[in-house]
Amino acid sequence: MPKAKVPNLITEIPGPKSKALLAERNEFVPPGVYLTQPIGIAESKGALVTDVDGNTLIDFTSGIGVVSLGHCKQEIVDTICDQAGKLIHGCIHVVNYEPYVKLAEAMVKVTPGKGKKRAMFLNSGSEAVENAVKLIRQGTKRPNILSFENSFHGRTWMAMTLTGKWDPYKVGFGPFVPGVYFTPYAYCYRCPFHVEYPSCDYACIHHIEKSIFKTQVDPSTVGAIIAEPVQGEGGFIAPPPEYFTELKKLADEHGIKMIIDEVQTGFGRTGKMWAIEHYGIEPDVMIMAKAIASGLPLSCVVAKDELMKDTYPGSMGGTYGGNPISCATGLKVLEIIKREKIVEKSAKMGKHLRSRLDELKDKYEIIGDVRGLGPMLAMEFVMDKKSKTPNPDASSKVIKSCLTSGLMILKAGLYNNCVRLHPPLTIEEDILDTGMDILEKAVKKVS
Repeated sequence: MPKAKVPNLITEIPGPKSKALLAERNEFVPPGVYLTQPIGIAESKGALVTDVDGNTLIDFTSGIGVVSLGHCKQEIVDTICDQAGKLIHGCIHVVNYEPYVKLAEAMVKVTPGKGKKRAMFLNSGSEAVENAVKLIRQGTKRPNILSFENSFHGRTWMAMTLTGKWDPYKVGFGPFVPGVYFTPYAYCYRCPFHVEYPSCDYACIHHIEKSIFKTQVDPSTVGAIIAEPVQGEGGFIAPPPEYFTELKKLADEHGIKMIIDEVQTGFGRTGKMWAIEHYGIEPDVMIMAKAIASGLPLSCVVAKDELMKDTYPGSMGGTYGGNPISCATGLKVLEIIKREKIVEKSAKMGKHLRSRLDELKDKYEIIGDVRGLGPMLAMEFVMDKKSKTPNPDASSKVIKSCLTSGLMILKAGLYNNCVRLHPPLTIEEDILDTGMDILEKAVKKVS
């Protein structure tokens, strides 16, 4: 049988039923729970979603990098149903159960680092960040944390405090948790020191030693530096190759631990299992979430045994953390990633997407930068390449044009002027290229 047409649009986007559902949402849901795609989704499969009006669209969002193995993959659905028939909840603080223990063992083995490690599970990326900081403060007896400008670590209080972007995440929520300090990230396209890589000699790292540790905080009181290996909400900013080696060297000189936040970058999203593998360092603490359980609430903190072994009983975790269904699904996700060679497929996809985006950059004056790792890629829109003036209006128009043509895609960036790609890593090549064709037409239309 011939393949069904995708996208398949039978109404305008959004359609009448989506508009009605949106009106109902606006009546009962606060605007703080922001919506980027004004459509109501009824079903999803693979890289396709069907809305309440019966339109089928291509999904380049993956629920913000969550369903990396595709929507409603049958093996995942079967695993959920099977585990739900055995044990839905027990609470790891009350009883022990196999899915939690087996997934902890698997996560310890699959994450970087040869020494002994341990793992614990929470519900969300934000919770994992909170518990990582608790782990550092309890284990090092050092209260302070160094984070990066333009970062995103979550919306709970400590995670929000660590987030290095004000709008929209922190508006009206101060004061924040004390003991958090910020330093510029390696945002080479907009270097805050107005120098260029590689002649910059990593001025952004030297700034920590020369300024932050001289004017803001005593390094002997800093327990950890927390960093995303690729800044996600910040616009898919990937530092130069030696960046984390130099950062780790600085941290080691002062006895400071490294927390690597792989919430958005993990599980093959960047062409390697973990984005930090591109940089060759072993974190002291790693945080994972999003793609870990293909849409179920689960996150993980993996840390070296020296930090984990003496944690105070009862000081970590939570009622739902490491839910049996989520943990069983996490085990299935790891199995599928290995069996279907998802990391290798991701790397191949990344080369293809990079080639297409670079072509767009060469063609259109409004694309100032293309960046990222593997298929985790973004375009930064500007008024023109010379001035680099941010152009958030262009990115908004591109996203709107894509949606009306049947492609869901997301924004990002400090100036809200980036369009980012988050297609499922299992997406079929023809659907991927169809989506890219829609994206190119949208860019051409806006240019």
